[in-house]
Amino acid sequence: MGKSAGSGARIDDVARAAGVSMKTVSRVFNHEPNVRPETRAKVEAAAKALNFRPNPSARSLAGRRSYLISTLYDNPSSSYVMQVVSGVLDACEAAHYSMMMRPVDYTSRDHVDVIMESVAQYAPDGLLLTPPLTDDEALLEKLQAMDVRYASISPREQNARIGARLDERRAVREMMAHIVGLGHRRIAHIKGHRDHGATEWRLQGYRDGLAAAGIAYDKTLVVSGEFQFESGVTGAEALLSLPEPPTAVFAANDDTAAGVLHTAARRGVRVPQDLSVFGFDDLPMARQLWPSLTTVRQASRDMGRIATEQLLLSIREPGAGGVVQVPYELVFRESTGPAPGKTTTSRSASNEVVSSRAASRPKKTR
Repeated sequence: MGKSAGSGARIDDVARAAGVSMKTVSRVFNHEPNVRPETRAKVEAAAKALNFRPNPSARSLAGRRSYLISTLYDNPSSSYVMQVVSGVLDACEAAHYSMMMRPVDYTSRDHVDVIMESVAQYAPDGLLLTPPLTDDEALLEKLQAMDVRYASISPREQNARIGARLDERRAVREMMAHIVGLGHRRIAHIKGHRDHGATEWRLQGYRDGLAAAGIAYDKTLVVSGEFQFESGVTGAEALLSLPEPPTAVFAANDDTAAGVLHTAARRGVRVPQDLSVFGFDDLPMARQLWPSLTTVRQASRDMGRIATEQLLLSIREPGAGGVVQVPYELVFRESTGPAPGKTTTSRSASNEVVSSRAASRPKKTR
């Protein structure tokens, strides 16, 4: 691995300080198996004391790896993407990997070719796919045919190999039960991007919640969206212009919910006195909006980190890795309250967090 960048220490210095061979030091920094924990700890302590970090170029040549993970994205919510990327960086930093971000125009007819050209040029050890690329059948078939390792964020079941997901349908169903408990019966939904698996799961959770409460599904209360602020604006305009407007709106994500709050304020609709609004993701903006947003907390950063950890595990140990179920939380804030004319003892405007089941172990779906 040569000399450490920014330091005069070399791998043999670390080996001497730790009292092990240079090969052992190399195995520790390459995260290879069968290194005893106490030996690994000694090597890492010696490296830290000497301010030693592996030389990426020498490491690549020695291990026949690039030590690079490429994160692919085409998502209208930049906040969501950056949360995921932060988690990917956490995992890469811990494993002494580099990460590159690769924007992809999902609507382009040649986007698969563009991705494969990038793979050929930079030779990443693996790819991290975010929605909607996660469920791009043409891309997945190409990656599998070319034996390119990849992990997926929120994959659909049939495409799942390695990655992280949460039970979005269940989360929305539970949130709907809370909203119904506040006395709401006319609950609308602004959907997400049609090519995202999350759009279908969240719609199903919405319908499950209605069915559980004995409320008939009303297609006039469901409008299309794109997971964007603008979708919340146009969707809310349509819903609030109905002869009988809804008393609550479930926006498919927080960006969309922000658009609903904007439109409500512009039209003089009070939140939550006249209209309750809730979203999904719990991005930082959810706490910054006024009124602050009731939402489902999706641990996007954790999902990026966990999916990358599973990917790195599969790189080190072929056949290892799986899909990890990540927990969610329901966060109740000021944007939801009792339906107009209703009084209730149900939670509202409390900033209370209700946790879901614990995260599961990796699920093999080979």
